[in-house]
Amino acid sequence: MSVPQSQQPSDEDSKRREAEAAAMRQRVLTVLLDPNARQRLANVRMVKPELAMAVENYLINAASSGRLNRPLNDNELKQVLLSLQQPKKEFRIDRR
Repeated sequence: MSVPQSQQPSDEDSKRREAEAAAMRQRVLTVLLDPNARQRLANVRMVKPELAMAVENYLINAASSGRLNRPLNDNELKQVLLSLQQPKKEFRIDRR
């Protein structure tokens, strides 16, 4: 089964737009985070990509609204991660 010719350019265009958007996100994060914080976010992205995406969205929104006007350091990023991370569920087993 072949893909119609009319859909191929739109697929290529959408992939190109997605790549440009990802590159733009990385450039914005380069400005918003110091090198240690960027490394921590990259480590988090490997383990919990959804948490990393939530942090990136939070940082970009904070910067665009003017709440973030300087690069965050590693300790500040840790605080953001803790605030956005879902609380862990604790399980207790009572043995009687």
